Amino acid sequence: MSGSAKADVTVVQVIDAPTAGDDVDVLPAGKRYYAVQFRIANTGTAAYGDAPSNGAKVVDSQGQTFAASLTADTSAGPNFGTALTIAPGDNALGFLVFQVPVDATIAKVQFGMDSGMSDRTGQWTVA
Repeated sequence: MSGSAKADVTVVQVIDAPTAGDDVDVLPAGKRYYAVQFRIANTGTAAYGDAPSNGAKVVDSQGQTFAASLTADTSAGPNFGTALTIAPGDNALGFLVFQVPVDATIAKVQFGMDSGMSDRTGQWTVA
C-alpha cells in the first residue's frame, strides 16, 4: 500500500456456522465455519490494493488465532476472494471465512493492513 493509499476497515457483522456451497471442500471433522463481513473504504488519493484474507484473523476465548481459510461464497454472502483493488472514494463489502473448532468461542476479530504486514491492525470484540 503506497503512502497515499489509505483505508478505513469496519466489521459489519459476524455469522457463526454459515454453510458452504457445493464447490467447496468438505469441512474437516470438529470444525465449523465462522464468517466476518468487512467494509473497506478507500479514504486515500490512490487505489487501495490488498489481499484481505491474508491479514484477517479471529481469536477465541483461549487466545488461539485462526486465519481466513475459505475464498468461496457461503450462505453468509459473497466472499472478498484473494485480491482486492478499491478506487479512491469507493468501498468494498465482503465476507472472510474462517475454519474454527466446533467448541471455540470467538472473542475478537483482527484485520491487518498490507496483508497483515503493517503495524496498523484493527481489533473488534465479538459480543
